Amino acid sequence: MKKDIENRKDIECLVDLFYKKVNADDLLGNIFNDIVNINWATHLPAMYDFWENAVLFTGNYAGSPMHLHEQLHHLQPLHAVYFDRWNKLFSSSIDELFTGDNAKLAKQRALSISTVIQSQLLKSQVDSDRIY
Repeated sequence: MKKDIENRKDIECLVDLFYKKVNADDLLGNIFNDIVNINWATHLPAMYDFWENAVLFTGNYAGSPMHLHEQLHHLQPLHAVYFDRWNKLFSSSIDELFTGDNAKLAKQRALSISTVIQSQLLKSQVDSDRIY
């Protein structure tokens, strides 16, 4: 029987499963491994902190996801298809492992965060394409 997300260990299991899927994904894996050449040894602990804070409100994440995605967007334009796939993989990872209020919150937070990032990136793209 599945349980809810309750602690850091649960967050780590979720993040590890999610990024295992990302690495195997034809669309997203290329971004992380070839375009960004992400350092997984530093990225995963940062994501543990991020999601632990987002779901369990620990206050132990200090970073700027928007700034990082803006930098990535300059290397590889991030279109809706990337965000849709990210959300699908994240939600399916949660559903495979957990059920309950925190699991639902994690999915809501993921959708909300990705929507904000996507809208800001597209807004900045539109602003930079304008002729004044």
